[in-house]
Amino acid sequence: MEKMSKKERIIAALNKKEVDRLPFSIWYHLPHADQDPVNLAEMHIKLAHCYDLDFIKMTPFVNYAAQDFGLSLTFHCTETQDPEVRKLAISDAKQWIEIEPLPGHFGNYGKQLLFSRQIQKQLNGEDIPYVQTIFSPLSVAWKLAGPRVFEDMKAHPEYLHQALAAITETTINFVKLNIEAGIAGFFFSIQCTNREWITEDQYDEFGVAYDVKVINAYKDITFLNIAHIHGDNIMFEKVAKYPCNCINWHDRRVAPNMAEARKLSDKCFLGGINEIDFLPYAEPEDIFAHVKEVVLAAGRKGLIIGPGCVASLDTPKVNFYASRLAVEGL
Repeated sequence: MEKMSKKERIIAALNKKEVDRLPFSIWYHLPHADQDPVNLAEMHIKLAHCYDLDFIKMTPFVNYAAQDFGLSLTFHCTETQDPEVRKLAISDAKQWIEIEPLPGHFGNYGKQLLFSRQIQKQLNGEDIPYVQTIFSPLSVAWKLAGPRVFEDMKAHPEYLHQALAAITETTINFVKLNIEAGIAGFFFSIQCTNREWITEDQYDEFGVAYDVKVINAYKDITFLNIAHIHGDNIMFEKVAKYPCNCINWHDRRVAPNMAEARKLSDKCFLGGINEIDFLPYAEPEDIFAHVKEVVLAAGRKGLIIGPGCVASLDTPKVNFYASRLAVEGL
């Protein structure tokens, strides 16, 4: 089979077609650089070249979408320490109604837009897709309030709905500007489908309605649209019905595994690498067997190899190289 470009390889995987080799990507936070979007773009491109990635998953600092709404953070700006939450933004239910829609170029949203524009500029036409990370509206609300968001959806649903509508509008404003910056799609992170936190009916009301509105703003425009289901006890089947074409979750740690998921969805899957319990501690030679296991479970078509979420900052770099080499010949 003739060698494919990175974009061709990704599109073939999304469409469950044959590929010349399995596409691969890896990503992790860069807390020493993520407050400088120009440098952050440069570092993402360097990592893409270093590990020969088939797409760049843009990785802003984890709470960028919440800080502009009042979340207080401590920034360490070291290679090993992500920003820490100093104070939540919501301590009283009535504070939800203070949240108003923001322009997509405001504050930290604006910094991440510059991040997208800088990747576009610095790639200078190079054929490697890049996707922006966005968060579901309920995930942003959870970042703002912590566990009390689940209390407020019972006691003061009208307040929370008002806030979710404002966060949704802000996210869509941000989405539209990123599309203009040439992104291939979005990594839509969903962090609140844990059944220990929320019921299916509650997620239908406070999650699905807003999630789909955001996804509908880009699903027919961009080609690599990933739904990332974060955490344990996830509502996989619910998210699998979303209008996205790729699903990413902690497939090596939580149900369903890849083989089970194939019975639940016909979409492309992104994953196969246990970035928490395995990759930081593995011997490089063991990574080849780890990746081969998931290919046997999921099949070669409709599969992109990558982590279930951001890789640990203490992962030896040689293990990232081994992960990329592991896709050769499979």
